[in-house]
Amino acid sequence: MNKKYIVRLSDEERRELVEVINKLKGTSQKVKRAQILLKADADGPNWPHYQIAEAFLCRFRTVTKVCKSLVERGFDITLNGKKRDTPPRAKLLDGKQEAKIIALRLGEPPEGYSNWSLRLIAEKAVELEIVESISHTTVSSTLKKIK
Repeated sequence: MNKKYIVRLSDEERRELVEVINKLKGTSQKVKRAQILLKADADGPNWPHYQIAEAFLCRFRTVTKVCKSLVERGFDITLNGKKRDTPPRAKLLDGKQEAKIIALRLGEPPEGYSNWSLRLIAEKAVELEIVESISHTTVSSTLKKIK
């Protein structure tokens, strides 16, 4: 089977991959990608993809994807992975809302209460229309930021 994506590594890239493998430097995914790239190197061992997959206990498709990534995205992104463009979850509160909740907590508690509870802050934030709805756990994580 002809390889669609030919891996050609520079001497410097080869040295970096060997260092990652020998020192187990980085995540297990990074080490496995380094192993795959070294064995797929056309100027080195040039193993077929099925043999690389067998040797490193991964799928044939994984080997193909790593080689494709090197050709299309470059060495650094292939080895280290791509950083997320957006966080896994959207922020629940913007800066103004956070500031208002913190100010609420630092102010006097309502009449009949000696201290603010997280649930009380959440109720008051909705009552004052700072937010449409909020849980006490979100209030907790917002207040942890100021400590």
